[in-house]
Amino acid sequence: MTAAASAAAMGGLTGAALAAQPTPWAVWSQAAASPIQGMIERFNLGITIAMVAVVLVVLALIAYVAVRFNRKANPVPSRTSHNTMIEVVWTLAPILILIGISVPSFSLLFAQADPARIVQDYDPAKTMTIKATGLQWYWNYEYSDHDGVAFDSTMLEDKDRTDPVNQPRLLAVDNEMIVPVGTVVRLQVIGADVIHSFAMPSFGLKLDAVPGRLNETWFLAEREGVYYGQCSELCGINHAFMPIAIRVVTPEQFQTWVAQAKDDLPAAYKALAAAIAKDKVAQAHGTAVEVAAR
Repeated sequence: MTAAASAAAMGGLTGAALAAQPTPWAVWSQAAASPIQGMIERFNLGITIAMVAVVLVVLALIAYVAVRFNRKANPVPSRTSHNTMIEVVWTLAPILILIGISVPSFSLLFAQADPARIVQDYDPAKTMTIKATGLQWYWNYEYSDHDGVAFDSTMLEDKDRTDPVNQPRLLAVDNEMIVPVGTVVRLQVIGADVIHSFAMPSFGLKLDAVPGRLNETWFLAEREGVYYGQCSELCGINHAFMPIAIRVVTPEQFQTWVAQAKDDLPAAYKALAAAIAKDKVAQAHGTAVEVAAR
């Protein structure tokens, strides 16, 4: 499949419900699109609140000491060498804070290894497996549960981007990974040459692709749309040009795409683009009817 043909096929996959990618001047992480990233955001918020509380308490203590025990207010300095209560407090307080942080931390770590901990009605039999292999400098995706559907995913060069608005520079690829919404995906990651790293911020994913070692994690996309990530391990001269694009579609759209992708990948993407456009028109019509009814 040539880059031009790929760009044309992927160009039809525009107007998605959501496109998650880096934005200028962003402070917080991208909006969560998976249960794990939701847990990461809540954990990050809790840590931030704890950090601010500690800083304010320490600042208040410094201000109190500066005012209460300066030379003018306290001309005769105390000769106290130690205080048992203070020693106990400043030893126990950090220990309790760290214990409080460790509880949600371990909960998050366990959930990253076992979807049954946070996915309601989790059924291992309905889990699909995708193997991502990092190469210099592109990704190969293999759908192990679907008769070995496999393809390379390479960054689109500027000359191949047919729709610059919906194909972001340095992030758009010729062949996106397609997954169904609401499905647990078992992701296996390995490197074919050097160490790479599969990172997808909206899903809370970051897993090293190490040659000779098959690492594994999972994700569940909660919303349809297209999500962008990048290789996050320095892997050579073109490390910055190794993006990851995952498109989340309905289960019906996925089944149609994967069945056709076995024989004709470009045609599968074109059919998927048409299905997405049709659903978008139907949703817009339904919204218009609902508004008119009001």
